[in-house]
Amino acid sequence: MGTKGMDQISEKKRGKNKLKSKKKAEDVVDGTPMDDMSDKKRGKNKLKSKKQEAEEHEEQLKRLKETQAEFFEYMKEHDEDLLKFDAAEFEDDADAETDLEDTEKQGDDETTKLEVAKKANEQKTITAAMVDSWCKLIKEDAKLGAVRSILRAYRTACHYGDDTGDDPSAKFSVMSSAVFNKIMIFVLSEMDGILRKLLRLPATGGMKDTIMELTNTRPWKNYNHLVKSYLGNSLHVLNQMTDQGMISFTLRRLKHSSVFLSAFPSLLRKYIKVALHFWGTGSSSISVVSLLFLRDLCIRLGTDCVDDCIKGMYKAYVLNCQFVNAVKLQHISFLGNCFIELLGTDISASYQHAFVFIRQLAMILREALNTKTKEAFRKVYQWKFIHCLELWTGAVCSYSSQSELRPVAYPLAQIISGVARLVPTARYIPLRLRCVSMLNRIAASTGTFIPVSMLLMDMLDMKELNRPPTGGVGKGVDLRTLLKVSKPAVKTRAFQEACVYSVVEELVEHLTQWSYSVAFFELSSIPTLRLRSFYKSTKAERFRKEMKQLISQIEANSEFVNKKRACVGFQPNEPAAASFLEDEKKAAESPLSQYAVIIRQRAKQRNESLVESDVIVGEDSAVFGKNAPSSDEEEDEADRNEKGAAAFSSSWLPGSDSKEKEAEEEEEKKKPKKRKRKSQAEKKQVEEGAGEDDVVEDFVFSSDEEDDLFDIEGDKDEEDDVDDDAADEIAEPETKKTSKKTKGTYKTWHKNYKKTKNKKARVA
Repeated sequence: MGTKGMDQISEKKRGKNKLKSKKKAEDVVDGTPMDDMSDKKRGKNKLKSKKQEAEEHEEQLKRLKETQAEFFEYMKEHDEDLLKFDAAEFEDDADAETDLEDTEKQGDDETTKLEVAKKANEQKTITAAMVDSWCKLIKEDAKLGAVRSILRAYRTACHYGDDTGDDPSAKFSVMSSAVFNKIMIFVLSEMDGILRKLLRLPATGGMKDTIMELTNTRPWKNYNHLVKSYLGNSLHVLNQMTDQGMISFTLRRLKHSSVFLSAFPSLLRKYIKVALHFWGTGSSSISVVSLLFLRDLCIRLGTDCVDDCIKGMYKAYVLNCQFVNAVKLQHISFLGNCFIELLGTDISASYQHAFVFIRQLAMILREALNTKTKEAFRKVYQWKFIHCLELWTGAVCSYSSQSELRPVAYPLAQIISGVARLVPTARYIPLRLRCVSMLNRIAASTGTFIPVSMLLMDMLDMKELNRPPTGGVGKGVDLRTLLKVSKPAVKTRAFQEACVYSVVEELVEHLTQWSYSVAFFELSSIPTLRLRSFYKSTKAERFRKEMKQLISQIEANSEFVNKKRACVGFQPNEPAAASFLEDEKKAAESPLSQYAVIIRQRAKQRNESLVESDVIVGEDSAVFGKNAPSSDEEEDEADRNEKGAAAFSSSWLPGSDSKEKEAEEEEEKKKPKKRKRKSQAEKKQVEEGAGEDDVVEDFVFSSDEEDDLFDIEGDKDEEDDVDDDAADEIAEPETKKTSKKTKGTYKTWHKNYKKTKNKKARVA
């Protein structure tokens, strides 16, 4: 080919390119490609065709019932789901999109008036009028678009103050505290009912099985993102709340939606951690609301959360027992009763945890008995260990009628007896009396005989209670708030009186339990002999009078039982012996039962004189029941709004606390370097203990952390230390040798120091 042919071909190609560019220019109209416009039209046609197809299919099913009734009945028997078709579901989806477009257009009109220059990074301000309009649309017309808009605003409210940066996907960003309070009150009060209507669930209640069945339905696939958004944003704002009223109201309202957490396991674990944190560190009101939330979770969701809740509550209880005073004892008693109530939700799972934790206590006691060192004794003779024994004693007593926890009573009684005999000195009489009280409670609830009289008689034989007091009268001693007493207090008259009267009270409680037994004369003979020996040895007239009165009551009760026993023809080992004096026991006719009433009144008066108030928070366990919780919070809308307005009445917004902390940190950085040591020490204290500034503390612990609960590092200088003299007596000879070596090294150092001092004096 020549050059002319090549030129013709190139001209043809240029003409084709020009035609293509013209077509592209024609396809673009007003800045939007024609393909995109055609796609939008196709989408609308598809949406319309889906509506028409759904309506046509529904008409076909109606015609099928009229024309072919036999076939319709056959389908109804074998595959009824095919006949359950509702065309309204497709209409709801279309309406939702149109409602969303309407609300978005209204918001766009408002923002364009305020911010015309910033179209790229457009952010909307939420006003009270917008919130009122959404609430009105939801209540009157049940518009799904308004529900989604209020949930977007709720997400903005919950994440207000977060470092989101220039997020173009953020629909709303700015609000006032009044708007924040209005959104929080409406969503927390009404969203549970709205979601239940969308998902076609009952207004209240529900169990895990119903939610698991719901996850396979079309409504759940359409609206599960709304449920997740509501629960996830509520968790986020709950972590930032500091006001007790806000926390209580939020947890109380979220309890109604707790059943939805079965579909979101990750959210469930986070909610358990938050509730455990509030239960262990909050005030009494927040602890009660947190307990009700956790209990509701355990009942509705079953084994999915029972194990985590029991482990977490046990860890929180142990951490609260680390440092004890008169006020803290009341809170610890309350936490213990809460834990016992939670165990009742699943007794079989509770037995497994009780076995593991009681075995852990037994291993600590075994280590102390085998090694006989001060460190091992300290692990046993500390508040954490004793309160754990009292906790499981309360659990066994509360559920003694059920067969699951009854087998735990025997090993628990063995551990308590071993603890009482570990260091038999007068300074630990308060601890021994606590152990005897626990054994009496176990014996009364289970109906088994536990020989506690020997423990009590051993206390009366101690030389500190038989000698006249050399330390004067002394201050009143409240044995309920002590594990041991100081050496000067042992020599006072007040300590002797408190010990003797407490021994009498516990002995009367023990003997009263068996005052209607056929063998009462035999089991009371040895305590009677030892009481008489104490009566002869003591020189205090007040103690002699007390012993004489107690001995006379025991003898009177023995005569009462022997008279009834002489008229009986069965043997003590026969089953008929169980019904011996059953009517008299119900009427409390024995002399010891009547004497026990007087002793209890006297003990109550003595305890009231030692403390200003005898009311202990949570002393009596509340009765919640074991069935699924009813709708006890079926409140009217006005009541919910009043409580919500009372809770969210401040000008608090999320993120304000974090900004204050950042300002404080910046001020600390500006301070001189001399305070660095102090800050490092404070950091160590926070790392060792539970930090107060932690938002959520992970109370769900592993098996490795279980052994760390009873560590005694940092507690050696407290009042709970083991008596040095008693520990030296019980410790092995190796420990004594080491102490002699230390004394020898001190003597040699002191001699060398004197020599050098004399040399310096001579030189001078």
